[in-house]
Parts: sequence; structure tokens; C-alpha cells
Amino acid sequence: MGRLLAALALAAVAASAAGAAAKPLRLTSPAFASNGAIPERYTCHGENLSPALRWTAPPKRTRSFALELHDPDAPLRGGFTHWLGWGIKPGARGLATGARPPIEGANGSGEPGYTGPCPPSGVHRYRFTLFALDAPLRLKTGADRAAFRRALKGHVLASSLLVGRFAA
Repeated sequence: MGRLLAALALAAVAASAAGAAAKPLRLTSPAFASNGAIPERYTCHGENLSPALRWTAPPKRTRSFALELHDPDAPLRGGFTHWLGWGIKPGARGLATGARPPIEGANGSGEPGYTGPCPPSGVHRYRFTLFALDAPLRLKTGADRAAFRRALKGHVLASSLLVGRFAA
């Protein structure tokens, strides 16, 4: 009985250590705090640059990253997609201000690339979502959000959400 208790105690310690080592993926920006205001520089009223983004180490099996910026508050069915990007190397830990992912999908205007927050009225939430993937996405430049979301299925190891706000 003593050996069984000792084995269970060791297993519990090992499980605890493994859980502590597996930290969740975390997405942040030096430009704004989570749920904070996105500075005008990154919007249609400013320079329309993508803000710098930073993230923590992903799960070990990560083979690439993908990124989505979506406004669920836009007065369009399904919201408005501001940015889709993928092909980001697994060793990357962020994107600089104005940097572009290797491959970009179509934003809500039908063009590849970033288009900053530009709400017609009121305060909108802008959801930056980073996906750690077990394989590179097999999508062509200019793919839309529906194709992007379909390609993600079954490949997401972890994701992280950063929400910024902007008012017209």
C-alpha cells in the first residue's frame, strides 16, 4: 500500500509539472491593452497600419501560425473581416507595426491585406485571433474568411484572442 501511495504521489507531481510547463498561448500588443482603445494610427482615420503583435511560445507541435482580425459589430451579416494572414513561421513571436504575414487573405473589401478599424458609428470590438497550427494552411493569397475558417478545421492546436475597441 505504501508503494502505491508513493507512486500516486509521484504521478501527481509529474502531472502538475507537465501542466505548469504547458502554458496557454497568449496574444498581446504593445499598442493597446486587452479590451482597450486601439490608437487612431492603426485605423482608417490614421495611418491604417497594422499594430505590432506579440505572442508567447506555442504548443510544441506547432508548424505555423495564422491570424484573423474581425469586427463582429459591423452592420453586415457575419461582421467585417479586416485581416487574414497565414504562413507565419512557428518560431515567430510577433509581427512589427505594419508588418505583413507571408500570405494574406481577402479582407471585407475583397482585397488582400490589412484594413484598419473604421466603424460607421458607435464603439466596435476588433477581435485579433492567433491560431497555432499543426500544419501550414493550404490556401491561396486572397482566400476569403469562409475558406480560411474551413482550412483551420482540425489543425488548431491553440488559439488566443486579443480584443481592441475603436469608436467612430
